[in-house]
Amino acid sequence: MSPRSAETVVPPAHPRETAALFGHHEAEQALLAAYRSGRIPHAWLIGGAQGIGKATLAYRFARFLLVNRDPSAPAVQAATSLAVDPDDPVARLVAAGAHGGLLTLERSLNEKGVLRSFITVDETRQTIEFFGSTAAVDGWRICIVDTVDDFNANAANALLKILEEPPRRSILLLLSHAPGKVLPTIQSRCRKLPLRPLPPDDVAAAAAAATGTPIDDPTLAEAAMVAEGSVGRVLNLLGGHALKLHQRTAELLDTLPHVDPRDLHALGDALGGSGDRTSLAAFTDSIDRWITSRLKGDVANADLPQLARLAEVWEKITRAARDVESFNLDRKPLVFSVFGLLSEAIR
Repeated sequence: MSPRSAETVVPPAHPRETAALFGHHEAEQALLAAYRSGRIPHAWLIGGAQGIGKATLAYRFARFLLVNRDPSAPAVQAATSLAVDPDDPVARLVAAGAHGGLLTLERSLNEKGVLRSFITVDETRQTIEFFGSTAAVDGWRICIVDTVDDFNANAANALLKILEEPPRRSILLLLSHAPGKVLPTIQSRCRKLPLRPLPPDDVAAAAAAATGTPIDDPTLAEAAMVAEGSVGRVLNLLGGHALKLHQRTAELLDTLPHVDPRDLHALGDALGGSGDRTSLAAFTDSIDRWITSRLKGDVANADLPQLARLAEVWEKITRAARDVESFNLDRKPLVFSVFGLLSEAIR
């Protein structure tokens, strides 16, 4: 990306403010058909890779339900999508995070202003109060959990109380980057809605719409090609530094298990200070893509013990990266730890 275009990129809108949905037509139609039927499941597990549009779809569905409270209404039966006029008063309230019928559970800041590494049980118990109290507004009550992967054990158990005895006219939309790892007791009480990675054209279009980047920007096209269907990954890469960091990390991964420590020092320096979350996201995303490609490789001819070690290391790296982000830790030790773990796993 040229210096001029890099300066014109604006921060992407929050999914609750995003009216457009790129791709995921089948998933959208599944939600619409379930609502029209009048027998909509009370809980949905929307799964798929990080950044592919799970939250955007969830808020889009929530807006539709809150605007169209009666599934048998002619407007609902005639609808071809979940689109809602962004100027509708309900849509405006959702965009502002101020609609009384919508609750969002996500990681919050602690008393020191640091992002927590998980959703707490006290926050999860808000769902009980939310669904159990007298409605401030008529119609549906919807809770979006972004993401259920961020629950600790106590929070997950608290959610089960709602899933086991769902209140009338309530909908829970649980988002997960790894739905197969969600507790079986939660999975069994939800209808599963898997989202597929988007094709590069849809990824580029969604990222362009979210940031104001010209659709013909060459860096946008390059980022979309390596994003593996994730708009979130493109957004992390759209700064020229982030894309270069991604490429640099990928090059070092190709040298495993024999990585030059000097290159690791340089990579750690390139990750920047504790406040640079974009660079950290580009680094961890590169690691995630590399491990995923290994785990999805030719299983018939794979070294199964090595794959098992990689899967175990993947979880350790994910926890370590989250701790670095949550507690604003130095990035260089993370770089050495990650490459050390990966080197041992593939020897």
